[in-house]
Amino acid sequence: MPKKIKSPTTIESVGNKPKTINEYIGLVNSKTANVSIAHMQSPGGWTEPGQRPEFDEYTIILDGRLKVETEDDILYINSGEAIITYAGEWVKYSTPDKNGAKYIAVCIPAFTPDTVNRDKT
Repeated sequence: MPKKIKSPTTIESVGNKPKTINEYIGLVNSKTANVSIAHMQSPGGWTEPGQRPEFDEYTIILDGRLKVETEDDILYINSGEAIITYAGEWVKYSTPDKNGAKYIAVCIPAFTPDTVNRDKT
C-alpha cells in the first residue's frame, strides 16, 4: 500500500553555518532504510567536513551552485546539473557563492550519521 509523506523532518546539519536538511524519505521521517531523499538549502559560504560515506549519493542542483571536492578534482555543479558520488570515495561539499544552493540529495542506502564517516576535525 502506498505511504503518503505529509511533510519532511528537519535534521540538524554539520558545517560552519546552519544548513536546512528537510528529509522526506529516510530513517528519521519515514523509517526507510534503503534510501533517503532530502531537500537541502545551504547558505553562501557554507562548508562541511570531508567524508568517506558508506552510501552512494545522487544530487540534483535546483538553484545555485555546489562545490564538490574529491581526492583528485574540484567540481562545480550548477543549477540544472547533477552529480553522483560513490560509497567509499572521499568527498567534501560546500556552497561558495553568496546565494548558496538548493538541491535534492538521494542516498542509497539511507544516510546515517554513523555511515557518513566524516573527517575528524
